[in-house]
Amino acid sequence: QVQSKSQQIADLRAMASHVSAFMGNEPVSHTRDVTSMQTTVAKIVEEEARLNQEIDQLVDAKQEISEVIAQVQDVNLRLILEKRYLLFEYWEKIAVDLGYTARWVRDKHKMALRVVDRILERNSGR
Repeated sequence: QVQSKSQQIADLRAMASHVSAFMGNEPVSHTRDVTSMQTTVAKIVEEEARLNQEIDQLVDAKQEISEVIAQVQDVNLRLILEKRYLLFEYWEKIAVDLGYTARWVRDKHKMALRVVDRILERNSGR
């Protein structure tokens, strides 16, 4: 999602550059054209700020997920959670990387989620 939002921001910047380059050397004869351009640029700036805020929220969420996963003691369970939720890997890739079957990985994933539930319960009791 962060990559997608970053691409959206890059697209907005490219669009703004294109519009300003197009309008930059041409004399603008109509006030309406200038107002329309100002409105368009304001919308782009507003959208860019909103996307940046969403990116910040996603980065914060990923950090929180990482902190919970780091509390999982079992190395295999922690690795499965990291690969799935931080690297967004598919079950088959995780299985190949770890040298197990996809079924084994999914079974271990269920165990890992139970561990995470206990960690979240313990952390919320603080």
